[in-house]
Amino acid sequence: MRVCCKKDPKAKEEKKRLKFLPRRYGDLSLTYDVLQAYGNNYQAQVTMDNIHPLGRLDHWNLTWEWMNGEFISTMRGAYTHKRDFSECIYGTAGKYYKDFDFSTIINCEKKPVISDLPPDRKNDSQVGKLPYCCRNGTLLPSIMDESKARSIFQLQVYKMPPFLNRTALVPPEKWKIDGVVNPQYKCGPPIRVDPTEFPDPSGLDSKTYAVASWQVTCNITRPKEKLSRCCVSFSAYYNRSAIPCNTCACGCDNNKGCSQNAKAMLLPPESLLVPSDNRTEKALAWAALNKFKVPNPRPCPDNCPVSINWHIDSDFKTGWTASVTLFNWDDSPFEDWFAAIKLDKAYKGLEGVYSLNGTKFDNLNNTILLQGLPGLNFLMGEVNGTRPGDPRVPGKQQTKISFIKKRTPGINIPRGDGFPTRILFNGEECALPTQIPRSSAQQKSHFKFLIVIIMAIVTFILMSDHLH
Repeated sequence: MRVCCKKDPKAKEEKKRLKFLPRRYGDLSLTYDVLQAYGNNYQAQVTMDNIHPLGRLDHWNLTWEWMNGEFISTMRGAYTHKRDFSECIYGTAGKYYKDFDFSTIINCEKKPVISDLPPDRKNDSQVGKLPYCCRNGTLLPSIMDESKARSIFQLQVYKMPPFLNRTALVPPEKWKIDGVVNPQYKCGPPIRVDPTEFPDPSGLDSKTYAVASWQVTCNITRPKEKLSRCCVSFSAYYNRSAIPCNTCACGCDNNKGCSQNAKAMLLPPESLLVPSDNRTEKALAWAALNKFKVPNPRPCPDNCPVSINWHIDSDFKTGWTASVTLFNWDDSPFEDWFAAIKLDKAYKGLEGVYSLNGTKFDNLNNTILLQGLPGLNFLMGEVNGTRPGDPRVPGKQQTKISFIKKRTPGINIPRGDGFPTRILFNGEECALPTQIPRSSAQQKSHFKFLIVIIMAIVTFILMSDHLH
């Protein structure tokens, strides 16, 4: 017997009906899946997906709040910062679970702080052996490494009365996540979504589903004024002074007799190589040499762990060049770092990036992504100076960038068209200076033009009086 099957042209594809709310888009998506459910406990898995093309987390710390007295019995792929089971013994959990051995409990806090495991625990049979775990809390954007844009950990949760049946499942609330020199995220409440699909662990071409799933979406927020974690300084070959980071760009906890609101003082370019706390003498000497006004009290330092200098090297008929220098003033190094630079007027003229890996992204608002070359992807931390008493030396990396003018007709470098309008380091938006270096020749021409106008006005007035 032979049967011939043809596709029905009138057939319509049936849309999948959702039992719960549809999943939402966010810069960071957190999924809370219940994998196994029992009477008084359940096993859950938390999956973090970095969706934003420039979002990132390093050494992430995740916190939430249990709403019904739950506590964490065991955990794989992550750990809690505090392991104190006294809150269980002397709390409601100790009264209900009278014969329970709480000495093996992971955490009894209402608001636990959870972090990723280090890489050496990845193959640990007790706490590791999970995909996408154990990377010291690093969550990269997918454009850098798609395999490192996800992080997973599992936990066994014990419940309290009256939630003692399999279907009484309540996720934790008030989710918060943060990292080191990363974007700041604001998370919404967990929403119930259709159960997450997983591939069958047996390897067959079938799917398994979570018992229940909730999604938490977090979005990047711009840092408030004086609450950044990186900053930018500007300099140019046509201006002797460097414009440093803004006063208290990354906060000023200890005033130390300085002004948090005074304008940052102009500096000689070489002073950008020393910590901001050690620039006072250089700033005063430079002000005296150039007859700059010195604020009283003097401005506070920027206090930023990371700073970036954008310097205009040259400007000629067919093109121009810039230098980008990254400084790490912190003790810890940054692995797999990246810097995203937005150029409004100069982006199309990019010719090449040297000594670093540079990539253009047209779909990211004219952004150039800078990364360390393979084997040179560490931005080292600050170290002591050569001799006792010398200022500490920051970790730094530098690159040259060249541009062609024929792709950007009308660009005027001395006017400021060669400076970026936005810079991010590891996804964190850096504080930009409030002004840009101006060409002294351009300033002189403006002054001469003003004199000509004044002389013309005076001549016109005198001639008018003579005619009358």
